Amino acid sequence: MNAPAQKNNVGLIGLGLLGTALAERLMSAGHGVFGHDLCADARSRLRSAGGKDLSHAQDIPAAVDVIVLSLPDSNSVQHVVQTITPWLRDGMTIIDTTTGDPEVTRELAATMARIGVHLLDVSVLGSSQVTRDGGAVLLVGGEANVLSRWMHLLEAISPAIHHIGTVGTGQQMKLVANLVLGLNRAALAEGLHFAKTCGLDLHVVSEVLKAGASYSRIMDAKAAKMVQESFEPQAKLNQHLKDVRLILQQADAAGTQLPLSKTHRRLLEVAVEQGCGDMDNSAVILAWDHLPQSSSAVHNTDVTT
Repeated sequence: MNAPAQKNNVGLIGLGLLGTALAERLMSAGHGVFGHDLCADARSRLRSAGGKDLSHAQDIPAAVDVIVLSLPDSNSVQHVVQTITPWLRDGMTIIDTTTGDPEVTRELAATMARIGVHLLDVSVLGSSQVTRDGGAVLLVGGEANVLSRWMHLLEAISPAIHHIGTVGTGQQMKLVANLVLGLNRAALAEGLHFAKTCGLDLHVVSEVLKAGASYSRIMDAKAAKMVQESFEPQAKLNQHLKDVRLILQQADAAGTQLPLSKTHRRLLEVAVEQGCGDMDNSAVILAWDHLPQSSSAVHNTDVTT
């Protein structure tokens, strides 16, 4: 007879698009979720879904066995961890799903280790909707024994789990994946923009692209959103701009060049300048409508990251 699956009380700090999807996955597997977000509406949504919302981040550690972070960036992670540190207990684990700076994460892991707290970086490859549907890929950086302890929890989120290496390598792998994914999305946007200027039916164009060698899985999720100009966010454009800036920062530190990503950064910046930052990342297609009418439109992109 199989032993009953282990259930835990899980703290979840950050109840945005991804954090909410993570909470739903965990609760559907029978784990208790104690959540915190600065946004009262986000906390209310968690409460309505069956979770327990807490108004203060420092109240989380006393209620849970493990804390999951789903935050916008590494600065937010540092601030939250500093806030809750006095209430952390020896042997606790923090699982950071933020797409953050790997070097900052390594430093934070070392700081936590000095007080007996483990840290796993678990980057989530997939939008909030993909995560909600159980189709995300989890990229883990951290000690194998800590991962083994919490494998059942991660499996509640997705069965696709890859242990990349030491702390920080999960985030590095996420940046590599986001580089390729983002450029696929930008290539699709440019192709559809070009087709529109040719007067082609974009619905037909989308079907032809999916049928041929130019197909990429990004078309399944984003082609219709671009064609219909329906940009309800599954993953926000300004978050991907943050990721591209991190990618270029890492490349600069490694002494290498990523010219396509520099151009991509400028396209995302143009979209943000047009008020598209909180839209779905497929709204990058709107950047083409605001580029200078010149062959050098996005060539001058080598600016400070």
